[in-house]
Parts: sequence; structure tokens; C-alpha cells
Amino acid sequence: MTDAFIDPDRAQFEAFKALDRDLPIDMLNLVRLRDLAAYPDGHDLAGKGLTGADAYARYGAESGPVFARVGGRIVWRGEFQTTLIGPGDERWDHCFVARYPSAHAFLQMVTDPDYRQAVVHRQAAVLTSRLIRCATAEAGEVFG
Repeated sequence: MTDAFIDPDRAQFEAFKALDRDLPIDMLNLVRLRDLAAYPDGHDLAGKGLTGADAYARYGAESGPVFARVGGRIVWRGEFQTTLIGPGDERWDHCFVARYPSAHAFLQMVTDPDYRQAVVHRQAAVLTSRLIRCATAEAGEVFG
């Protein structure tokens, strides 16, 4: 895996903000963790030997209350097994869908001061990720 995707770039974030902010959204999260967390120099946990899993657990513990406060919830979680179609070198340590009552709620979360402190753990933990915004749609029994 060659490309690290940890935070959105400016164009991606602007495209996200340009979409309807009032409707519920589902965020597909695919996360691959580092073997060892990479905290920035000067951070209290830099060089302490934490794994990516340790750092991601800290991110979850610290960001979870903010996620709940904005009305977010995990609506699906699965354990990665294999890729049938797609890059063969991709594997994911966490696969889940987070539902937000609106894009406003997601934006409220990512700008919350407590979340902004917690996100350093995510940045230290993640080797690469995919965060894909989807409009919530009704499930059915056929494709398409």
C-alpha cells in the first residue's frame, strides 16, 4: 500500500461541504492501522511504544462522547476478510458505517475542541484509510 490517506485534502473537504448538509449521512470507514503509533515530536506519547491499535483505542475513547453528543451512532461494523474486487494489497483493521443525523452534525463533531484534541490519536494510529460519504437509502433485496 503506497498512498497514505489520513485526513481529507482541501478539495475533498470543500466537496463534502458543498453537498446538502440537512439530510442524514452514512460514512463508510475503512481503516488500516500502523504497527507502531506515530505521534508528533513533543507529544506526551511520542516514543512510548504504543501500537496503532493502542492509539486508535484512545481516539475512540476520547472522540466517542463527542460522536454521541452530535447524534452519531455506528449502524454497521464488520471484520475484514479479503478483497474480491480491488487492490489486492489493501486490508482493513476496522470496517464500519457511522450514521450522522446530518452533515451539520459531522461538521460540528470535527470542529469540536474535544474532538480536535482526540484526533491526534487517530492521526498517530492510521496508516491509511477511506472515509466515504453516502446518502442514507432504503435497503432492499436486489442490487441497484
